[in-house]
Amino acid sequence: MNIREIIGALEHCAPLSLQDGYDNAGRQIGLTEDAEASGALLCLDVNEEVVEEAHRLGCNLIVSHHPLLFHGVKQLTGSDYVQRCIIKAIQYGISIYAAHTNLDNAVGGVSWEMASRLGLTSVETLQPKPEAEDGAGAGIVGILPEPMERDAFIQHVKQTFRVPCVRCNAWTGQTVRRVVLCGGAGAFLIPAAVAAEADVFLTGEIGYHRFFGLERDIQLLEIGHFESEQYTVGLLERLLHEADPSLRVVRTAVATNPIRYVV
Repeated sequence: MNIREIIGALEHCAPLSLQDGYDNAGRQIGLTEDAEASGALLCLDVNEEVVEEAHRLGCNLIVSHHPLLFHGVKQLTGSDYVQRCIIKAIQYGISIYAAHTNLDNAVGGVSWEMASRLGLTSVETLQPKPEAEDGAGAGIVGILPEPMERDAFIQHVKQTFRVPCVRCNAWTGQTVRRVVLCGGAGAFLIPAAVAAEADVFLTGEIGYHRFFGLERDIQLLEIGHFESEQYTVGLLERLLHEADPSLRVVRTAVATNPIRYVV
């Protein structure tokens, strides 16, 4: 497969038309779109170590979840890590592609992967996009096969997403059955989760002030942005293997989470 065909396969599953208006998903850097792919390195975030890793491993394509180019670049002097990544990628002949909110909003995308890991059933999109014919949109709502006590469910979340702790509000309920979740920064969906009569809303980032006032309505769970989307790399790997089983696909060995936890 050449790089153009790989991008086409990704956008067949997660069309760029699904991305949110603020986003910059899609081809970030690419002077060699018609070149045969020597390998695709998959990651959540692109940093200098990832670009060096791709070069070292002989991969001329990086597929990330978060866009490297999110804000405008007005100079190319190497004064920050984004500029240095651009310079190195061009020097090494590496293309960079980001599947961000288009993959978040796609049916079978990031939030669906989270739901699968938690074992949710009867999964459907929480907030469909009006223009999407297949029900694509933001967040998902699903059902646990059997009700769980609140504390047991929180432990289930911790184990599933391999997190040492979970930030939560003082919900007055006791039993969890109906769950809404969204990868990344999904706090904008809290009103929709309450309206859907969910017991739990799970996401990566909520924000301090949003924890107030919902104690009788819903259990809020915040597990960390990176942690909520960690299985996206596996999702990308599966999509690319389905497109071409012979394509060399490598998961990054670089720890790209910029947040460190000190205990």
